[in-house]
Amino acid sequence: MAKLLRGMSRDGSARILILNSTDMAERGRQLHGCAPTAAAALGRTLTAASLMGCMLKEKGNSLTLNFKGDGIARGVMAVSDYYGNVRGLIGEPRADLPNKPNGKLDVSGIVGAGSMSVIRDTGEGEPYVGITEIVSGEIAEDVTHYFADSEQIPTVCALGVLVDTDHSCRAAGGIMVQLLPGADEHTVDLIERNIPNYANVSRLFDSGLSNREIANIVFADIPYDIFDELTPAYVCDCSRERMERGLITLGKKTLMDIIRERHVIETRCHFCCKSYRFDVDDLLRWAKAGAFQQ
Repeated sequence: MAKLLRGMSRDGSARILILNSTDMAERGRQLHGCAPTAAAALGRTLTAASLMGCMLKEKGNSLTLNFKGDGIARGVMAVSDYYGNVRGLIGEPRADLPNKPNGKLDVSGIVGAGSMSVIRDTGEGEPYVGITEIVSGEIAEDVTHYFADSEQIPTVCALGVLVDTDHSCRAAGGIMVQLLPGADEHTVDLIERNIPNYANVSRLFDSGLSNREIANIVFADIPYDIFDELTPAYVCDCSRERMERGLITLGKKTLMDIIRERHVIETRCHFCCKSYRFDVDDLLRWAKAGAFQQ
């Protein structure tokens, strides 16, 4: 079960978010059948989206984090809600490259150059959209750059996914620290001093440390309080009814043509890979209910 801790320094200088995302990263890898590097790219994006999502202001809001790079991953995306629950996809789940000289997975290599976007949707009116360039493709650096460039919030973001020899996600997690207006210079200095102590974030989670123990490393010598701890998960909200509504927009004639050719219509959720099948009886039911009326 994923665990997400939220806290703040007692002087109000910074907030801290720590997420053990091992379960959600592994769930994403299993659903999409990811190769090691693709699993790391997807896992990091899911983790980042969860951390960003739990900062949404209202329960009905959602956040989409989308990397449109020119690498062989063919893009990676995650959608999060107010509680940090996520779902995601990667264009090419089998995307993989040799490890970097330092032994790390080459996530930047499969993501490539391009743009990163953040969409915050309140369900009312036009959603907020922020777009920045992909500065590294390593995900964490790109999130840090986004907050500095688009929202002018000094942010430290550390993400990691440790892929085991059987290609499963052995450990995954993320740390985010954001400075708040009027931050005390001494607290800022301590935050910067502590950064090297959690540079290898996946190893911290793999070592068995709890979120609170990791928070003590991140905020070493900084008094802080924990607000709450959430239990986000990889959650998909697809349903047969939602797929029906999407198909109906194609129109009766188009759907009948597909039925005549294939006998059935099969749709597949991009986030959880679940398939839904519809046949002529479904079309007749929709028609009888007046679903195709303009």
